[in-house]
Amino acid sequence: MAGRLGPGDPAPDFDLLAPPGRKIKLSNLIGDRHVVLYFYPKDDTPGCTQEARDFAARIGEIRDLGAEVLGVSVDTLESHEAFQRKHDLTFPLLSDLNSLVCGNYRVLNDKGTMADRVTYLIGKDGLIQKVWDPVNVATHVGEVIAALKELQS
Repeated sequence: MAGRLGPGDPAPDFDLLAPPGRKIKLSNLIGDRHVVLYFYPKDDTPGCTQEARDFAARIGEIRDLGAEVLGVSVDTLESHEAFQRKHDLTFPLLSDLNSLVCGNYRVLNDKGTMADRVTYLIGKDGLIQKVWDPVNVATHVGEVIAALKELQS
């Protein structure tokens, strides 16, 4: 598979479901907001839980900077709903059961069974502004906020 998408590349549009069955379309968000699109391997595993909880803890700050956070994995809607409820996550988790979006963003693992941990910051113009690959879970959300602040200036 070709390398990851990079800064300046257009972000592929998608249409995915979030619990409880709400459809989220990327092109409906961009234009008004930046999008922090983070791919992660699996609900309720240690690294994925820390990353999600860190985003949830700072979601107000992220939204104040004009961005929305969307998490994507190949988990089911039911798994996402339980994960959100268990950890009080207040941003959408999108289910990519057929791995189509993960494939379009070039984040599938070597076996093609789940997403690698990769984050794309998509600008209001629909272009990728920044890519985190690999992601350092411990510092990631702070790095995303710093990048959003740079976009403001």
